[in-house]
Amino acid sequence: MRRSLWIRPAVAALAAVTLAGCGLGDPGGASDDNDAKGEVKGRVSLQTWALKPKFTAYMEGVIDAFEKKHPGVQVEWLDQPGEGYSEKVLSQAAGGTLPDVVNLPPDFALPLVRRNMLLDVGAADPALAADYVKGGVDAYRFPGTRGTYGYPWYLNTDVNYWNAEQLTRYGLDPKKPPADLDQLIAAARTVKKRSGGKVHLMSRKPGLMDFANAGVRLMSEDGARFTFNTPEAAALLDRYREAFREGLLPEDVLTETYAGNTALFSSGAAAWTTAGGNYITSLAVDNPTLAPKVVSSPAMGTPPLYVQGLSVARSSGNRATALALARWITNAPNQAAFARLTSIFPSTKASAGDAFLSRSDGTNAGDAKVTAFASLTRARMLEPVQANDAVKTVVNQQIALALSGQASSREALDTAVARADELLKD
Repeated sequence: MRRSLWIRPAVAALAAVTLAGCGLGDPGGASDDNDAKGEVKGRVSLQTWALKPKFTAYMEGVIDAFEKKHPGVQVEWLDQPGEGYSEKVLSQAAGGTLPDVVNLPPDFALPLVRRNMLLDVGAADPALAADYVKGGVDAYRFPGTRGTYGYPWYLNTDVNYWNAEQLTRYGLDPKKPPADLDQLIAAARTVKKRSGGKVHLMSRKPGLMDFANAGVRLMSEDGARFTFNTPEAAALLDRYREAFREGLLPEDVLTETYAGNTALFSSGAAAWTTAGGNYITSLAVDNPTLAPKVVSSPAMGTPPLYVQGLSVARSSGNRATALALARWITNAPNQAAFARLTSIFPSTKASAGDAFLSRSDGTNAGDAKVTAFASLTRARMLEPVQANDAVKTVVNQQIALALSGQASSREALDTAVARADELLKD
């Protein structure tokens, strides 16, 4: 799933233009967000992110069907390249040229929500929460604001992948892989002992998602400050530090030379990794010898959710048509067709019975797809959208200091929170 860091100069420019205009207003709960009724007609613009040329035929088919359903409607489809998309959206917002319907992941939507530039589609379309999976809807509800600012479109999540051949070799049952941290650490000790330290089961340090899964609140309710410097988070870091000292993690996991747990898994140096529901399919291309040996299991704890969605500009002069278009693109049949073209999952509750996604073809890749799809009912965005690349860099640096013993867990977390809060102010 695509993520990008919002560029500070662009954000500053957007803020300046907004403040010079109508002001920030009240993000969420604006009374005129309910005023989106009317006939579906006229021109409306739609902007997507890096779907051309691979999905041109699909999108043109969806748009043509919408125009046929609503005679007289004309959809202008814009597609922006992947590189620099966030800056492009900010530039459009600052210049007053934001399209009527725009493809925004939650972290891209937040700065616009704070400046009252997106329509509360939850107020305009009260059925939204009932028709889409909870995690997808919640992804467009932000701390410190009221309302829902996007239709969840396509989703993904992570599952566990295990090298069944290695687990069997080292005395573990690939049909009953570890399901929580206690079991993972115990199994990692077994793998280390029986492999002579040549293979690791654990091959990554913890991060914000692990804190969230340990029940740690990462941010204050108003989204104004980080709050993950808790005893529970410190206890989790303590456990990982002990595991690192035991040699249960690779020595370079704390360094810049660390290749990543997926790369270590592919090379055979690690027996476990996490990845999206289509990982075995891509692994079959990169490492066809390993792919048949891989088995999957559900993510430990709450599965992470990765979301793309469609938002509606509050400045749209054709809200009724914009809402209808966003609804149309994200409806169950159109999402089902999209899921058959690429490795994504639909966000509608009506998609739950889709046999293509909910039934395995008997292959390990099919099993993993079903595991991921079934996980979506529980999946949530575990990291707050405020945790951008700069914040996560600070957090990762402090976690590395804690695991190496150069700082206590609580000291590292206190420092990470203080520095992350400073970044929020920038």
